[in-house]
Amino acid sequence: LKKKKGLVLIGVCVGLEVRQSPPEFITDVGSKVQIFCTHEKTDYRMMLWYQQIPGDTAMKLIGFLYFKAVTFEDQNKDHFNIMGDLSGTTAKNSSLIVKAAQQEHSAMYYCAATEAQ
Repeated sequence: LKKKKGLVLIGVCVGLEVRQSPPEFITDVGSKVQIFCTHEKTDYRMMLWYQQIPGDTAMKLIGFLYFKAVTFEDQNKDHFNIMGDLSGTTAKNSSLIVKAAQQEHSAMYYCAATEAQ
């Protein structure tokens, strides 16, 4: 989804009252992009981040945050970062960072919150 000289990245929230921002943005190639996700379920201490490429029905897992520990799918370690702290008894916050946006990063991004199993 290339518009002019920028990349389009769209964030979508999944799960119980999960809020993600910004909902849509255009950025330049090489820019750092950060998407935020929050929810109020204090016992949901895992937040997962997914990417869906335009024209593809599959969502691929980028990685997840469990309390403060981050786990990535191997192919995503160089391109993405996940930050946050899901411990404590307050609202939970996480963010996905695209380190240097490239054309292949034009996609829908989803966050989901769950109880850890």
